[in-house]
Amino acid sequence: MFLLNGNPINIDAEQTINSVRYPNLRSPSLREQLGVIEVADPEQYDQRFYWGVGNPKQLEDVTVSPEDATEPIIAKGLKSQWIAQVKDTAGKLLSATDWMIIRKIERSVELPTNIQAFRTAVLAEVNRLEVAIAGCADVEALIAVVATQQWPTNE
Repeated sequence: MFLLNGNPINIDAEQTINSVRYPNLRSPSLREQLGVIEVADPEQYDQRFYWGVGNPKQLEDVTVSPEDATEPIIAKGLKSQWIAQVKDTAGKLLSATDWMIIRKIERSVELPTNIQAFRTAVLAEVNRLEVAIAGCADVEALIAVVATQQWPTNE
């Protein structure tokens, strides 16, 4: 990343500096002359799991009792949030074929084999993920589990 007077600058774009227009600042000697410096890019982190670099979010649920509240509040940790997200994904995947389950119950119309297999695979995946997420000891383990999601497709 390049900075001019402490502000990020795009060396590939046209710049006007001290009333002089430059088509780009790719030349190292021109950058040096103008006082453009190169610095390392800021360290990246996954905002789903971290508040900042090296600052992981809370893994477990925490009960908080604010002074102005009449009842304690449960602040959901990452495990609860990810389990809820996994259940939501499974629900959305299953909802497209829910009508077939109702049809089977109401009118005894058999479920196609591929639909039954799909629904079974979705339920197996959600169960696998819930158990794996619940068993995570730290944020790194949770990241590894989330990366293994393998939702089936209904094709």
